[in-house]
Amino acid sequence: MENTAAAKEPITGDMLISSILAKYPDSVFLLMNCGMGCVSCPASQMESLTEACMVHGLDGEEVARYLNVELGLIEV
Repeated sequence: MENTAAAKEPITGDMLISSILAKYPDSVFLLMNCGMGCVSCPASQMESLTEACMVHGLDGEEVARYLNVELGLIEV
C-alpha cells in the first residue's frame, strides 16, 4: 500500500527531472508550458530541476512552486 504522505511529497529544485516525471507524470505538460520542451531528452533525465531551468533561463524555485501548486502538492 502506498504511503499517501510520500505520494504528496512536494517537488524541490534538487529533484532529478526523471524522478519528477516518474512520480508526477502530469508534470511533463506543466514543464513544457514553462518552455522546457526538452523534458523528454535523455540528457535532461539526469539533471536536477534547477539545472534544467538554468539552461532555459528560468528560476528553479519558481518552477518548483508552479509545479507544486498546479499538481496540488502545496496549498497557496
